[in-house]
Amino acid sequence: MKKYCFALDLKDDPELIAEYEYWHRAENGWPEIRKSIMDAGITDMQIYRTGNRLFMVMDTSDNYNSSQKKQMDAGNPKVQEWEQLMWKFQQPLPWAKDGEKWVQMEQIFQL
Repeated sequence: MKKYCFALDLKDDPELIAEYEYWHRAENGWPEIRKSIMDAGITDMQIYRTGNRLFMVMDTSDNYNSSQKKQMDAGNPKVQEWEQLMWKFQQPLPWAKDGEKWVQMEQIFQL
C-alpha cells in the first residue's frame, strides 16, 4: 500500500465552501466518480478542510500509477464533468504549476 497527501485551496467564499461540502457528502457524490477512483487502485480517500485549505489523504494499491489515472480521467466524460463542476469551488495553491490542482505534499516527519 502507498499513501499520498495533497493540498488545494477553495475559493474563500462561505457559500461556495458549503456547496463544495454538499457535493462531497456520501449521499450527494456521483457513483461514477467513486467507481473511477476505485478502478484506478485508490483504496481509501479522505479530504479534510481548515478554512479554505483542503488536505487529501489517499491510500492506494502497490500498483497504483498516477499517470495511468490521469489518462483514465481524461477519457472519462463523467470525470471531466465532475472536474469542471469542482473547479467552480477550487483555486490553485500559489505555488502550483500551470494547470495543477491538487499539489502533492512532501512528508517531512513520521513517528
